[in-house]
Amino acid sequence: MEVNPSLQPLPIKNKLASTPKSSPQFHLKVKNNKGEENLLVDPKATRAMVALMNQHAVIGGAAAHWGGPAAFAEIMSSVHGYMFQESEKQWYQNFNFVNDAGHTENGVYALRANYGFDDLTIESLKGFRSIDSKLTGHGESHLNPQGVYISNGPLGSGLPQAQGLAIADKVIGNNRVTICTISDGASMEGEAKESFAAIPGLASKEKLNPFLMLVSDNNTKLSGRIDQDSFSMSPTFESLESLGWEVITVKEGHNLFNVHQEIGNALDKVKANPKKPIAIIFKTIKGYGVKSTEESASGGHGYPLKPFDEKLSAFVSEIYDGEVPEVFSKWVQEIEDAKPVESPAKKASNGPVNEKVQPGLARAAIRATKEGLPLFSISSDLQGSTGIAAFHKEFPERSLDIGVAESNMVSTAIGLSKQGLIPMIDTFAQFAITKGNLPLIMSSLSQGPIIGLLSHTGFQDAADGASHQATTYFSTTASIPGVRVVSVSCSKEAEAYMYQAIQEFKKGQETDKNVYSYLFFYGRENFPEYYNESETYEWLKPQTLIQGKDALIVATGPMVSKALKAHDILLEKGIKVTVVNHPFVNEIDNSYFANQLTSNQNRLVTIEDHQIQNGMGSLLTQSLKINGQEFRYKAIGNKGQFGQSAYKADQLYALHEMDEVALVKAVEDLVKQ
Repeated sequence: MEVNPSLQPLPIKNKLASTPKSSPQFHLKVKNNKGEENLLVDPKATRAMVALMNQHAVIGGAAAHWGGPAAFAEIMSSVHGYMFQESEKQWYQNFNFVNDAGHTENGVYALRANYGFDDLTIESLKGFRSIDSKLTGHGESHLNPQGVYISNGPLGSGLPQAQGLAIADKVIGNNRVTICTISDGASMEGEAKESFAAIPGLASKEKLNPFLMLVSDNNTKLSGRIDQDSFSMSPTFESLESLGWEVITVKEGHNLFNVHQEIGNALDKVKANPKKPIAIIFKTIKGYGVKSTEESASGGHGYPLKPFDEKLSAFVSEIYDGEVPEVFSKWVQEIEDAKPVESPAKKASNGPVNEKVQPGLARAAIRATKEGLPLFSISSDLQGSTGIAAFHKEFPERSLDIGVAESNMVSTAIGLSKQGLIPMIDTFAQFAITKGNLPLIMSSLSQGPIIGLLSHTGFQDAADGASHQATTYFSTTASIPGVRVVSVSCSKEAEAYMYQAIQEFKKGQETDKNVYSYLFFYGRENFPEYYNESETYEWLKPQTLIQGKDALIVATGPMVSKALKAHDILLEKGIKVTVVNHPFVNEIDNSYFANQLTSNQNRLVTIEDHQIQNGMGSLLTQSLKINGQEFRYKAIGNKGQFGQSAYKADQLYALHEMDEVALVKAVEDLVKQ
C-alpha cells in the first residue's frame, strides 16, 4: 500500500527585511482595540514625505503619484503598527502583506523610512524613481525583495496572489494572516472580482488561512469620479457579504483611532475564525490633506506640482496645518536652493515641433468621425495618457469609460464591432497584451475586429517601472491571425496610418475581405512631429528615411530617432548607412528589404524597444531567410531583462545598450568583418 509523502515546501529564503527595532521618528500615540498604547506613523509625515520625494522625481523628469498614498496614509499607518509590533517572530512570519494598490507604494516607502525599515532614510527617498534606486514607481520584488514580497502595478493582480499565499499557508501549516490592501478602482478588474468570490468560498471549506482585505473607497480613479465616468462600485462592495465576507464599513477613513480600532478587531476575529474572511471598506478621500487635490476630479492622482514649484512650501504647510517639523522645512529649503538659474529662452526652430505621438491618432479618429464613419471609443481609465481623450471631448456620445477593466474593454469592443461600429480601445501596451490578450485573440476568432491604441511601450514608460513596461508587445500580438501591428514613431505618421487603418477597417467589414484588427503601439515621451516632411506614409510600406550604401539600419517606433542619431555619428566616421523606418512589423515587404540589403553590402542592424527574442528583428530576419536572403546581422534590443524605474527612457536605453552608441558599435563591427 502506497503512503502519501508529507508535503514539504522547497527551502526558499524569505528576503524581506526584518522587523524594525525602533519606533517611527514621526509618530502619534494611538490606543489599539485592547486599550494598549501604540506608536503609529503620523499620517501627516507620510504625506509630507511623499510630497517631497515626489518633488525629486519630477525634477529628474519623471511623474509620480500623490492622491493614492494620501488616501491610504491612515490605513497603512495602522497596518504597519500591528505588523511591526514586538513579537518573538519576524513580522513576515506572522503576516503576509500584499499591497495591490501599486500607485500608493511611495506612501509605503515613506512610512517605512520613518521606521528606518531596511535602513531606509530621507536620503533614500530622494532617489525615488531614479535609475539608481530600488524605490521604483510601483513595488517590484525583483529589484527590492527586502521591501516587496509580491510585485504590484497592474491593478487587481495582487489580490489573487495574496489568495495564493493564504492557500499555501493553510496547506503548509503556517500560522500567518494575509493582509491585502486594494483600491476601489482596482476592484473593477476581473481578477479582483474573481478573488472576491474565491476567497470566501475557499475559506468556508477551510482551504485558506486567515484573510483580511482593506479597501480604500473614495469613488475616484485616474481620470475622475468612478460613478460619474463609469458606474457606481457600491453594489460590488455590497455584494461581498452575500459572497461570504464579513464586511465592515469605516465611514471616517482618515480618523486614525477609528481605523486602528477596526483593523485590530478584524485581525482578532479573522484569527479566531479563518472560515470567514473580513473586508473593511474605508471611506477615504483621494488627495487627502491638501484641499485642491481633495476637490480635484482625479483626487490629484498624479503629483500636482512642477519641478522646483514655488507652491511646494505651502503644499507641505497645508498638510501640517502650518506646523511643519523642522526636518521637512529644511528639506523644502534644500529643494528651493537647488533651483537652477533660468536660461534665456531659445529661439523657436524652423524644424518640426516636438510632441507626443498621441495627438496624431486622435486627430485621425476625429476627422474620420466628422466624415460620417461610426467610430466609438471604449476606454479603461487611461484615455488622457493614450491620447484619445481629445476624441472623448469632441464626441462624448461616442465614448465610454468602462472602468479599470482592460479585458472587459476589449471584449466589449468585439460586440460593438459585430454590430457594425468601428470600435477603438486604448490602454497602456503592457495591460493590453496581458489582461487583454485573450480577448484580442477572441476578436479574431469572433470576426469582430477592433482598433487598439496602446501607448507607453517598452522603456518609454520609464518612471513607472517594470510592471508597466511592455517589452513583449510584438511577440504577443504579431502572430495572432487577423491582426496587423503598427508601430508608430511620430504624430504625423500616427495620424496618417490611423486614418488609413480606419478606411481599411471599413472596407474590410463591408466587403468581408481582408478583415483585420489594427493595433497601434507607441511611446510616452515627446518626438519630432515628423522625420521626413515630404513622407507620404504609403500603406503597408517601409519608409526610407536616409539612403546609404555601407549598412542597413531598420528601426521602429521610438527607436527611429536613435537610428537617425547613429547615422549622423557614423557619417562623421565615413560610414554611410541607410535608415529605414519599419512601422508594419508583421507585414514584411521582402522585395523592398532584399533590394536594400543588396544596396548595403548585405549588412543589417535592427533596433527596437522590445525583447530581441520574437521582436521586430526576429520577424524581419526570419521572413528574409525563408525567402533565401543572405546577410550579416546584428540585433539591438532588450536582451531578456525586466526594466526598472528611471527618470527618462534614455537612461534605460543606455543601461541596456539599446541607444545610438550601441547601434554605432554594431554597424562598425559589421563593417569590419
